[in-house]
Amino acid sequence: MSTAALHIEYESLGDPAHPAIVLIMGLGMQLMAWPDSFCQELVARGYRVIRFDNRDCGLSGRAPGKKRANLLLAMAASALGLPVRTPYTLEDMAGDAVGLMDSLGIARAHIVGASMGGMIAQVLAAKFPQRVLSLTSIMSTSGNRKVSRPSKAARKVLLSRPADPKNPESVIEHLVEMFGVIGSPGYPASKDELRSRIGKSVHRAYEPAGTARQLLAIIASGDRRKLLKTIAAPTLVIHGAADPLVPVAAGRDTAQNIPGATLTVIEGMGHDFPEALLPRLAAAIADHCDKILAAPRVAA
Repeated sequence: MSTAALHIEYESLGDPAHPAIVLIMGLGMQLMAWPDSFCQELVARGYRVIRFDNRDCGLSGRAPGKKRANLLLAMAASALGLPVRTPYTLEDMAGDAVGLMDSLGIARAHIVGASMGGMIAQVLAAKFPQRVLSLTSIMSTSGNRKVSRPSKAARKVLLSRPADPKNPESVIEHLVEMFGVIGSPGYPASKDELRSRIGKSVHRAYEPAGTARQLLAIIASGDRRKLLKTIAAPTLVIHGAADPLVPVAAGRDTAQNIPGATLTVIEGMGHDFPEALLPRLAAAIADHCDKILAAPRVAA
């Protein structure tokens, strides 16, 4: 579908008549980063699952213009409290999700976001409350810089580049190394497993310039704690205790700033979705959604 002439690539799983769960993925990550088995667990629990490529990623549309994102300038401006120039914002990306819901005839949905997707989901819940049945924010942050600093190893691997950015195999090896650093130490994936999964994604689409523009949107959003305090949707915050990219303190801070939010911290989990944890994650989200559906409606 398209929002304001922007194409959004999506997949719909399960019965369209069932309550919808909209999944929003993180920085530079495609819809396939939501594992198939995870999605099918939610479908088996009676939900329709929508996953999609964010703008500037995967098979969705790209931001207009060829100007390269100046991340260092953006970070300096943000640190000084100055406006950050960006072709779009997290609110625009939240609008993409709402536009997708419109095109699919979904009036309200359970919104689930991971990492940057969690930030987008938070903005969606705050800015479009009438469209949100519940919110689940996974491995994400409120934008509070004091609790969101990555480890030195995570920062180093994130700032590094593939040896040959134009060679898909070089890109795959670079991403294998990155996920080896930011992944779950309690549930490590083998390099062969990572290579297979990442290879499918890289060969489907690879857009580093788009990822940089998404990062600009994150930087421009700044500290969202005041916004989070306005969220009324029942909220579940899930975070890995061993996340080196977005430390668990960021998850705690997110939960503390959303009224009534429930926090679940998972030992051994980093900044990924390890296969062994997928049933637990799907069950936690489905249980959260089930409570909202079972709650009696209060007349307005």
